[in-house]
Amino acid sequence: MKSSRKELWFNTSSRRELINITPYIIECLIESGIKEGLVLCNEMHITSSVFINDDESGLHHDYEVWLEKLAPEKPYSQYRHNSFEDNADAHLKRTIMGREVVVAITNGNLDFGPWEQIFYGEFDGNRRKRVLVKIIGE
Repeated sequence: MKSSRKELWFNTSSRRELINITPYIIECLIESGIKEGLVLCNEMHITSSVFINDDESGLHHDYEVWLEKLAPEKPYSQYRHNSFEDNADAHLKRTIMGREVVVAITNGNLDFGPWEQIFYGEFDGNRRKRVLVKIIGE
């Protein structure tokens, strides 16, 4: 069995942003040479997320509205964590959206269902953060 490991780095210009990272994952898969196996993508920070869904702008807007209702950014004083930081909402949003995804690799391709794409969700941006891509298989 072969394995491949790569880190992808992102630095968003806003506090919250969704980035379709599927093309980066496909590039990692091609570089690995693995044709059958699994790819694991997980973010390495506790205020960001990796998840699978549709790349549709209306849905992205709906995520923003929904997450803001569940864990509003402000007022900062509503969270105990914010006694020395202002990102408690980002920690909660990350928990809701998840830490990682695993996708099967079949015939050298990501084995997705219709419309599925991999996203990096940033909830406390304006600094560099990384996503781990681990690929195992033959």
